Amino acid sequence: VQLVESGGGSVQAGGSLRLSCAASGFTGCMAWFRQAPGKEREGVAVISTGSGRTMYADSVKGRVTISQDSAKNALYLQMYSLKPEDTAMYYCAASTSSCRPSDFGYWGQGTQVTVS
Repeated sequence: VQLVESGGGSVQAGGSLRLSCAASGFTGCMAWFRQAPGKEREGVAVISTGSGRTMYADSVKGRVTISQDSAKNALYLQMYSLKPEDTAMYYCAASTSSCRPSDFGYWGQGTQVTVS
């Protein structure tokens, strides 16, 4: 499993960004996590690739949408109304079993999102 994120960048508060993750040859549960300097990594959004069921962290609910394109082996995170507290390194992650945070064993290198 290879995960490669893209789409990060610097935006002003209130702006939008779309993160992408190229996930070659994978099926299971996929998610976006983030980690800000000095803080623990936190789950942002998760999607079951089979059912399409999604879950979101309370801190981003209503402002982000996780989606997948199975034909393109791609995972996306559309973020709206960005806030400075959304500033973090964002990681794409994959699990071959459940969607529990501890089951995500595959990680991308991360893409930086900075909101000012």
